[in-house]
Amino acid sequence: MNTYRGKRIVVLGGAGFVGSFLCERLLREGAEAVTAIDNLVTGNRRNLAELESDARFDFVHHDICNPITVKGPVDYVFNLASPASPIDYAQLWLETMRVGSEGTLRGLELAEAKKAVFLQASTSEIYGDPLEHPQRESYSGNVDPTKPRSVYDEAKRYAESLVSAFRRSRGLSTRIVRIFNTYGPRMRLEDGRVVPAFVGQALRGEDFTLFGDGSQTRSFCFVDDLVDGLVRLAASDVMDPVNIGNPDERTIKSFAEAVRAAAGSGGAIVSRPLPEGDPKQRRPDITRARTLLGWEPKVPLDEGLRRTIAWFRAQR
Repeated sequence: MNTYRGKRIVVLGGAGFVGSFLCERLLREGAEAVTAIDNLVTGNRRNLAELESDARFDFVHHDICNPITVKGPVDYVFNLASPASPIDYAQLWLETMRVGSEGTLRGLELAEAKKAVFLQASTSEIYGDPLEHPQRESYSGNVDPTKPRSVYDEAKRYAESLVSAFRRSRGLSTRIVRIFNTYGPRMRLEDGRVVPAFVGQALRGEDFTLFGDGSQTRSFCFVDDLVDGLVRLAASDVMDPVNIGNPDERTIKSFAEAVRAAAGSGGAIVSRPLPEGDPKQRRPDITRARTLLGWEPKVPLDEGLRRTIAWFRAQR
């Protein structure tokens, strides 16, 4: 893909799990300059360590809820800035809503000033506890805006509306990606998401903690596949939302068993009460991604888990 060769790109949330892999991919694609902007509340500068010696890369420590200043031209703005795990938005209630509203607005203003393409990272959480299965982009969701985890759902729903309003009223070239469960190296072991939780328990030889009976389902996409979807979408002319995720749907119980097999360790599977508002099922319909972007996931779960577990082992 030569789309990004010679381009100048800003990645909001660039020190995060997904953002850091996106920065690497854009530089491999031949970008002239990649600027990662992050306030490091949930991101980590270590995720960018391999890029620090690249003269084309720059890191800016900044809260995007404040006006964003970038010198020179900008061709693309990727907005991946947000807390993105239950443990984060259970503690950062207002910060999560602010970055989805004020932060998205600041990113859009930057893109408008620079006449850049703006890509908004949204989420499958906007579908809530879905009554449609699998979830198509036309599905409007089943979300209760007063539940504890709704700060993330509603921040992302508002962001999608704001991005769409900028496109219609200002003529801004925008993209919206709805990201389903993603995993891989650089996730935080303590962030509360199911992959690092199970991997951590496996490596410590502990029992696997299931919330509920483990029959709820998720679809897990390896981070490299997700990033490939992001760069394809931004380079396209598709302005309506697009699901990016792996349609390989699995129960949480079977996923725990897959982690135990990949790690070669871990104890029994035990149940705890299901958190309020936790979706019972989640699987993307990726017809739009396949037909409009030529995208579909390529990394099988066993390979992705091996690579993820190897990274976590190295960190220990």
